[in-house]
Amino acid sequence: MAIAPNWRLIPPLEASGKVQMAIDRWLLKQHQLGLHPPVLRFYTWLPVAISLGYHQRRYLPQWEHLHWHGERVDLVRRPTGGRAVLHQGDLTYAVIVSGIAGSRMQAYQQICQFLIEGWRSLHVNLHFGEAGRGYIHNPNCFGAATGADLVLPDGKKLIGSAQLHHSGAILQHGSMRLNPDPDLFKQVFGVELEAIALPFYSKETIIEALTTAAQRCFNLHLTPQPLSETEWQEILCYEG
Repeated sequence: MAIAPNWRLIPPLEASGKVQMAIDRWLLKQHQLGLHPPVLRFYTWLPVAISLGYHQRRYLPQWEHLHWHGERVDLVRRPTGGRAVLHQGDLTYAVIVSGIAGSRMQAYQQICQFLIEGWRSLHVNLHFGEAGRGYIHNPNCFGAATGADLVLPDGKKLIGSAQLHHSGAILQHGSMRLNPDPDLFKQVFGVELEAIALPFYSKETIIEALTTAAQRCFNLHLTPQPLSETEWQEILCYEG
């Protein structure tokens, strides 16, 4: 099998975590059924949210009652695995694709190449992380970096990713830590947020760099296409 050469690029969306996860689940199902091409998209979460990994059952009870700037912090479950992620001051990417052979880790490494190349074009060098045995016990996704995550030269984690495989189709999405609020981070996880040395770029600049890199890495053509009204009606049936 080979990766299809024509992908859909869904313009950036800002929406609640439940809606964003419904979109990702719907896109994966449509692609798995052969009804939709591979997809690349970028999005942000409004209101601020904590997303839990699909199998993550243990989390702090106070997460259900957090507020930030007068608004409640959403608690949302992802269809993918991994630990909890605070979605504030971040940018999320999602790739829905099939035709990638090999193990899950090999799929991570192949998909993540566009992230590595895109950030390199912005003068930020990234490499894959290595987590210790205690990773599974850390509720904070950014508290450790696995081989599926991308870290800066000093070892600090910039991008945490997670996957879902279904009948040969893959959903991989991940959070890029750009300008998180350290006070909110400490309120959520109870630890200080490690500062990262990252040049300032607008989200638009980052998305453009990563989109260009995806086309180059995967030798594909991206067609920008917003979600249609009919698609939105189907997607909202997945919201839960």
